[in-house]
Formats: sequence, structure tokens, C-alpha cells
Amino acid sequence: MLLSGKQVFVVEDNPQTRVVFQMALIRHGALVTFERRGSDTMFRLSQAYHIDVIVLDLMLAQEVSGFDLFKEIRAVPKFDKVPIIAVSAMDFAVGAPKARALGFDGFISKPIDNYLFPQQIASIIGGEKV
Repeated sequence: MLLSGKQVFVVEDNPQTRVVFQMALIRHGALVTFERRGSDTMFRLSQAYHIDVIVLDLMLAQEVSGFDLFKEIRAVPKFDKVPIIAVSAMDFAVGAPKARALGFDGFISKPIDNYLFPQQIASIIGGEKV
């Protein structure tokens, strides 16, 4: 399977979107951990033994944004090399350049393509930019 055994940590506040992500990733063998509030993300990440990729929603309902979380995650040596992907409904022309300038490893627009999404995640884990 495309993502067999890969640990994917997803920060997403929308329950419907979490289900879509989970179905798309698990179908390809990924092990998925979700965090719905950005304010708890650093604690949950600190509890993780290994993460292959982090998927961040940029526009969370809580007080913290995906951009803020990116900076916090990158400041932790354990996660400084883990690929981080921005996933957002934000206008691509605005969100993608900002995400790239900050250092995200990829930007995927919502709504995701259920068939392409796992391939994009696998590509990023493999070192490609998406």
C-alpha cells in the first residue's frame, strides 16, 4: 500500500474534513493521529514516538493558526526535519506563496481530491514538494 505504516499527524478542526482525510489515508495504509485544536497540538506531538508527516489546516477555529503552529513545531529539534504540509481552503494565490516562504513542504487546496491526496502525502514523505 502507498502509505503502509506511515505515521500521519493531522491538525484539522472540521469533523467532516477529518473523516475525509482519515478515509483517504487509512485506505492506503497510513496510521493517522488527529488533533482538532491547535492549542493542544504541541502537547500531542510531544507524546508521539515517531511522525512521518504533519498535515496542518491553516485556518483553525481556535486562537492559533496553522502558520503559528508551523513555527512552534519547527522550533522543536525532534520535528525540525519532519515534512509539514499546509492544507487549506484559503485562496491558493495567497496561501501557497505564504506557506512556501515560511518553509512548508507543500500546500494542498481544499477540498482535497480523495484519490490524489494520499499520493501527494507519499510524495512529500519521499522528499518532493507538492
